Amino acid sequence: TTTAATEGEATCEEVSEPEPKELKLKAPTAKAPTASTVVFDTSCGSFTVALDDESMPKTAASFQYLAEQGADDGTPYHRVITDFVVQGGDPLGTGIGDAGYSITEPVPPDTSYTSGIVAMAKTAAEPPGTSSSQFFIVTAPADAALPPDYAVVGEVTEGFETVEAIEALAGGPELEDRPTQTVITESATVEG
Repeated sequence: TTTAATEGEATCEEVSEPEPKELKLKAPTAKAPTASTVVFDTSCGSFTVALDDESMPKTAASFQYLAEQGADDGTPYHRVITDFVVQGGDPLGTGIGDAGYSITEPVPPDTSYTSGIVAMAKTAAEPPGTSSSQFFIVTAPADAALPPDYAVVGEVTEGFETVEAIEALAGGPELEDRPTQTVITESATVEG
């Protein structure tokens, strides 16, 4: 079955909550990505992230590496907030999972988080520019008004209607910002 998530744009298949998985990956040694994009096939459709190899190349290389290792496959979007972010990449699906490693890269002070930007999530206790496997996609209409603490990996260049379909499932505070329906990344594929 499918659920129309937006007016005729994208639809979301009903899927089961995935089993948590524990990742124990070693940090990649690449200093920059060798690919240009990562394509995410989700239960709501597909979207493409163009990797930024200039601003924070180590972070973009880690994002590529995670896709190559299948780290995103079968993981849910566990945090969805209307006009703010859609967040995924947690192998546990709880908001506290990681890849088994983290990297830190300086975030340029003029970094802004506008609609479509893909950046890495971190805890408040971690230094700026720290990232592991969790990422978020900005859905704020203008700027999410976040401090320059979050490492940017790139931008959604195709399939933003899929991100909007996920955002349309925002459950609000009563669901602790979880979506009203399970949404998963079925696969993340490196291209280019």
